[in-house]
Amino acid sequence: MLKDHAKLMQAIMVSGEIVGRKKLQKMIYIAKKIHFPFNDRFQFHFYGPYSEELTTRVEELCNMGFLNEIKEKKGGYFQYRYTLTESGKEFLSLNEVEMPFLEDCFQDMNEQNARFLELVSTVLFFGELPREEVKNKVFTLKSSQRYTEAEIEEAYRYIESLRAKVQ
Repeated sequence: MLKDHAKLMQAIMVSGEIVGRKKLQKMIYIAKKIHFPFNDRFQFHFYGPYSEELTTRVEELCNMGFLNEIKEKKGGYFQYRYTLTESGKEFLSLNEVEMPFLEDCFQDMNEQNARFLELVSTVLFFGELPREEVKNKVFTLKSSQRYTEAEIEEAYRYIESLRAKVQ
């Protein structure tokens, strides 16, 4: 059971800090889709792929004192910041997680904004479909985000750049 917790902790540790619940969800989903061994099940939700299991795992890690969650008021909404606590770092030092290339990928994803990661994860979610159908899904399901064709192409390029990092 704690193996999946340790993988999540490792991802947060190599990122330094992840700002936003949505961003964390998207980063784990994208990592899973490019073949990192995350086992959370995802469904398509308002903001793209979402995992109830991952949400629960984050809460458990906070309750165990391994993960620090800071809630900040930002305008009309709350934003969450995630970092590993000293106890979390100690736990990881005793329970090594072997995921080569994780740091490079997570630092790269962490530099992207949540809106772009939402697009990338949506493209990956419908990745079995032809590109034209994926575009139509994005334009239909994500109409409020007003993604452009150029952004969708950039998402495909970004996915390929991440896949190249893990080869």
